[in-house]
Amino acid sequence: MDCFFAAVEMRENPSLKNIPMAVGGRPDSRGVISTSNYPARKFGVKSGISSAAAMRLCPQLKILHHSFQHYKQDAQKIHAIFYEYTDQVEIAGLDEAYLDVTDCSLFGGSATLIARDIKKKIFEKTKLTASAGVAPNMFLAKVASDWKKPDGLFVIRPEEVADFVKDLAVKKIPGVGKVGFEKLKKMGVTTCSDLQKIPLEDLQLSFGKWAKSLHDKSFGRCWREICTHYERKSLSTEETFEGDLSFDELKEWALGSVVEEFQRRWEKHNKQEKIQTLFVKLKFCDFVNVSVQKNFSNYNLDEIYQHAEDLLHIAFAKGERPVRLLGIGVRFCQEKEKKESIQLKFPFI
Repeated sequence: MDCFFAAVEMRENPSLKNIPMAVGGRPDSRGVISTSNYPARKFGVKSGISSAAAMRLCPQLKILHHSFQHYKQDAQKIHAIFYEYTDQVEIAGLDEAYLDVTDCSLFGGSATLIARDIKKKIFEKTKLTASAGVAPNMFLAKVASDWKKPDGLFVIRPEEVADFVKDLAVKKIPGVGKVGFEKLKKMGVTTCSDLQKIPLEDLQLSFGKWAKSLHDKSFGRCWREICTHYERKSLSTEETFEGDLSFDELKEWALGSVVEEFQRRWEKHNKQEKIQTLFVKLKFCDFVNVSVQKNFSNYNLDEIYQHAEDLLHIAFAKGERPVRLLGIGVRFCQEKEKKESIQLKFPFI
């Protein structure tokens, strides 16, 4: 979707369309921008920057609080449209998804015409625009979806892949962040054609297991298939405070507040997974993160509070300075671990 949260707000209030606006937290606290409209992006306002920094870049920026109920309602309508074409859908968030339309017979099996029809239906039902990328694999489809925004449709045909990736900037490869890009720059790599020339062994020294995937993507190759179901790995909640808190303040009221929010999320959860560990996360005033955990197999709110308090002591001792964020959560046993656990109950022969 094109600047999804901002687009929903502009649809609800058309007077916002031609002015710089964003959705995010308050600039006088520790708010962060979730998304911005295109007039705001001309000033450098983008998702992930602090609301305060956004206001410095664009003093006339209007920041709206999230209307999650509206976003979820629109996302449900959009997701329902996808399943009219295929059941091979991987939802990547409220505003993004991958569809494998290999076996879709509509429009003579033309992925381009299918994408065009999906865009049309989304606009008819929500009055929101979407951008689509059509390509032989998930990696290239993701890149293509960003190529002609907003309201774009970009197609990379199989015979066009080699020419397309040749001049593609490596920072366009999903997963290449600031640190990864700096590593590649030091190796003289800025485009995929540069990356193609680097021996895989050299890449492995800097990128480990990810080197093979990175190398493949430089040639436009991606072997990952659509995943229609994800096994939940954890459930957690966290809170960023308006002012840094001391350890006593964390114990006196902040921990209880975060545990209560976790309880609310847990009540909405289906509770089918088996808990493996409990963890506490702290972000100190200097943005250093610390996370500690312990084995924890039974869910009980009183026990969680007690054990979270113990973990809080351990985590704080690793920094012993004011804290800006506190989070708690549980990690679940994964399917592979469950099977191994079951097998170990039987005698070895």
